[in-house]
This record gives sequence, C-alpha cells and structure tokens, in this order.
Amino acid sequence: MAAAGLSLAPFRGLRYDPAKVGSLAAVTSPPYDVVDPDGRLRLETGDSHNIVRLILPRPQPTAESGYRQAARLLADWQRAGVLVPDPAPALYVYEQRMPAEDGDPDGGTLQRGLIGALALSDPGAGVVLPHEDVMPQPVADRVGLMRTTKANLEPLLLTYRGDGGAADVVERAASGPALLTTTTLDGTTHRLWSVTAAADLAAVSTDLATCRALIADGHHRWAMYLRLQREHRHLANSPWDRGLVLLVDTARYPLRVRAIHRVLHQLPVDRALAALGEAWSVTPLKDGSQQSALADLAAAKAAGLNAFVLAGDGGFHLVTGPDEPTLRAAVPGDLPEEYRRLDATVLHSVLLDRVWHVPDAPDHIGYLHDTAAAVREAERGGGTAVLLHPVEEGVVRRLAEQGVTMPRKSTSFGPKPATGLVLRSLLLR
Repeated sequence: MAAAGLSLAPFRGLRYDPAKVGSLAAVTSPPYDVVDPDGRLRLETGDSHNIVRLILPRPQPTAESGYRQAARLLADWQRAGVLVPDPAPALYVYEQRMPAEDGDPDGGTLQRGLIGALALSDPGAGVVLPHEDVMPQPVADRVGLMRTTKANLEPLLLTYRGDGGAADVVERAASGPALLTTTTLDGTTHRLWSVTAAADLAAVSTDLATCRALIADGHHRWAMYLRLQREHRHLANSPWDRGLVLLVDTARYPLRVRAIHRVLHQLPVDRALAALGEAWSVTPLKDGSQQSALADLAAAKAAGLNAFVLAGDGGFHLVTGPDEPTLRAAVPGDLPEEYRRLDATVLHSVLLDRVWHVPDAPDHIGYLHDTAAAVREAERGGGTAVLLHPVEEGVVRRLAEQGVTMPRKSTSFGPKPATGLVLRSLLLR
C-alpha cells in the first residue's frame, strides 16, 4: 500500500561538543557536492575535526579506503567526546539568517525548518518527489560512504506545503533558548533547537501525514537512501528505513531558486555563435557588464522567450530561440509544455545535442552556481559560459507532481543547510 504522507521521526542527534573544537563554525561545511577543491583544502586545514573530512574523505589509495578512514574518524571523534549523542530522541528546529545581498529589498533571508529522520517511500507512492535525474557514479560514492560509516552525515533539503501545524511548532521552539548558535564566514547565523514534547511531536506528525515533499537538494543522497534500504530490507525496524532530512514549509518560508550555469570547456564563443543558424536570434550586449547582461536575460524571459547569455570572449551575447519547428524536432510533443519550454530542456536537447554537439561529460561541461565564476572559468580556458535564468519553484513542483524529471542541474534551491550541526548515527537508538 502506498504511504499516505510524510513521517518524520525524532532521533538522537550526534553533535559537536563546542569545548572540544575551535568553534562550531570552523567544523561545518557546505553540502559535499558544492565544495570545490580550494574550499575543501581550506576546511581541512582550518580545523582538524571539520566535517568535510567525513563527507569528502581522501581516497587512500582507493575510494573504499577513504570510506574506511571516514568511519575510523567518526568512531575516534565519538570516543574522544568531540561528537556527543544527545540524551533523548528529538526533532530539531534549524534556522538560518542570511545577511542582505546588494539590491536585496528585504534585508536578508530567514529560513526555518525541521530536521528529522524521514520514512523512505517507494518512488511510485508519490510521497517524495524528485525533479532531477541522478548519475550512477555519485550515487555509488554516497552509498559506499554511508554503508561504511553507518551514519547520515548531512541532511537533504526537502520542501512541503503544510496546514501550519508543524510550522507553528517551529516558531514556538525558535522563541526559546537555542542548543547552539554559530555564524559562518559567509555571514549566515545558524541556530538549532530540540523538540521533544509529545504534544509538539504529535502536531508535527498530524500536519505532515497529509503532505508530500519535493526534493530541493539531495537527489543523489535520496537515491542512496533507497538503495541502502533495499540492501537491508531483511531487517525488522531497520534504521535504514529512514534518512536525515531538513523539511521546510515553503508556504511559511519560500526557498530561493537560482540558476546553475554551464561552462563549455572545449567550445569557444565565436564557434558557438557561428553554429547557431536561422533558428536563433543573437544580440551583442553593448553595456558589457554582467549585471546588465543578467537584466537583459531576465527581460527576455519575462517576454516568454527561451533565452541564454553567452560569455567568455570578454563580452556578453543574448541568444533567444529556437523557432517552433526546431523545438518540435528536438523535444517530443507529448511531454508537458512547461517541460518543453524549460531553458535547460532547450539548452540540452537543442543547443548541446543538435547545434553544438557537446557531450554531457565533465571534460566538456562544467556546472557552476556563481555567475562571475562561470564567466571567469570560460575566459580562463577559452570556452563558453552559458548563463541561465532561474526556474520558478512552482514550475519545478508541477512537473515533479506529473512524474517529469528536469534535466540535471536545472535548479539550485537554497539556502542549503550547513553540514556538521547535527548528524544521525544508525548505531544510536
């Protein structure tokens, strides 16, 4: 029988003892898949107990030996009292307060949600909705790490729309003293509270029982959870039947959705432009600034066009299109129209596959969240940065509810939870 809705269980969180580390901020990390090589080294050298040593262990000399090293470190840190289990199971209210960015009229962002152990459900149940495909290798890597450490080292980010019951519990908890408070280098303040009262846990359970969730960040880790659950299906009341998540009610706290840009390492801008043909319109952007280029991109999207900005040759070029016959030839007409008109769909199905003939492989395509970094990377390597406009959360959710997955790396939901504030050991009961 299909699961009715979400089931979030309390667990005994495994947390750093502030007295045993330089600072809580110094031992946290962004999620594993957004840590670049320079950031990884900085985190490793900043504090010897940084969580990055567990989520991105160094292969020595193989990935499997890296997983074993992570498991040894996790056990060592618990024996030394660096990581200490909370005395009783709890749900955890997690808050992020981000400073205002340039041009931000709201004066920064506040996000709150619930961290707990979510019951895993068969994909056919439609309770947890993915919106992107996954690749086998990253899933296998995460499976190897979790299988060896027997721990959920970082929460996935999921969104839901509730009736307010769980969100009210979040607000009440956040009005009291926090378990921890820390501010990371980006200026974000993180706070954590525990929820243990039976009435509050019941209110959360009642609210979530009629909800389903959208995976905002963590598709490969969700696939990891499901695979490891299948491996342990012979166990009764198995801890592998649940996985660590952060659930955010976006009716109360809307997430930011940002674009993920592409860098085509082996395609110079002049060749990319020359290959476009009559199905596309190209407008050189005279202003020459990144801010102006993004404004022109947003205006083209507001006009209902598929639009991209190409950069990497010192300038910016607005590309719009294709014409309808070109789109029909590349994207099947029986797919939802919202999917057919996604910029990521047009980029991959038309431009990359049919116009530029660029393989979706790491030595050909890089994926960067930061606009300036994408432009710099393209200019440094003589390639092309393809800048995209973000997709609205409503579009992502509607497609997911229809069972349609978007091209991978189509969206970047945020803010993402920091890794290292609370872990879930499968050995703790």
